[in-house]
Amino acid sequence: MEHQAATEAASQRTVGTSSVFYSFAPWIIFGVVASPSTWEYAALAALVAAIGLSGRDFASGRFYLLDMTGIAFFAVLAVLALALDRQQLYGVEEYAQVISNGVVALVALASLFFDPFTAQYARQSTPPHLWHSPIFRHVNIVLTATWGAVFAAMALLSWLALLVPSAADWLDWVLPVVLLIWAIKFTQRYPGAYRTRALANQSVTPS
Repeated sequence: MEHQAATEAASQRTVGTSSVFYSFAPWIIFGVVASPSTWEYAALAALVAAIGLSGRDFASGRFYLLDMTGIAFFAVLAVLALALDRQQLYGVEEYAQVISNGVVALVALASLFFDPFTAQYARQSTPPHLWHSPIFRHVNIVLTATWGAVFAAMALLSWLALLVPSAADWLDWVLPVVLLIWAIKFTQRYPGAYRTRALANQSVTPS
């Protein structure tokens, strides 16, 4: 128990923070650039970003769920933009941000039933013998659920912006930025805080 506690304490680095943010970057780029008149360019920019940011991981044999989803999603959008005319793509133009945010939320939340997607990044900085520990599992369930909830909320805000154009700046920009900043800070702080609390509880629990 003491050895495991010491190892857990020594590995309190943030759970793959940088890699997680790189995987989210194409989706954020799309959300910032996309509009009824620019979503095609946003999809192309997001596709290039997704391929570029994940290239080093691919070369190292690491394939992250969110990266693969992003490449597939933005590639499909780019092909649709080339293959179909504007009238056929009205729904995509109107709901581009809602759809993209909803896809991220769906992928993140669905991964909870198999392997929380943040665990893929956390394994790069966590000793293999801790991958099945209760602390590792709990931290990644919470982080994955948090990001899934944040993008679900952003999808809802994007949808509300279509219904209430007068509040579009708040719904499409201000509130999503606040949510993303909060999620980033939470991702940076929660793993260490939870590990410290959990290990403290273990140290006072009678053996």
